[in-house]
Amino acid sequence: MTSVDLLGPDPIYQQIAAVITARIKDGTYPPNRQIPSEAAICDEFDVSRKTAREAVRALREAGLVRTVRGKGTYVLGPDQD
Repeated sequence: MTSVDLLGPDPIYQQIAAVITARIKDGTYPPNRQIPSEAAICDEFDVSRKTAREAVRALREAGLVRTVRGKGTYVLGPDQD
């Protein structure tokens, strides 16, 4: 399990989004492939579904991923949006 700093100043969802962003940038999650589901994020970081959803929303707003209803959330390539 990857840990987040519960006592730190940054909201937990932002910390999770930062971890996933780093994984996207280092190629762990390549373009056009799924990131972990909200349930998997809950398990890995030991957070609520709401927190996981907020982390994914932050990634979407940053233009790093897109969610396909019924399929999952996928990493965008450099030429996608």
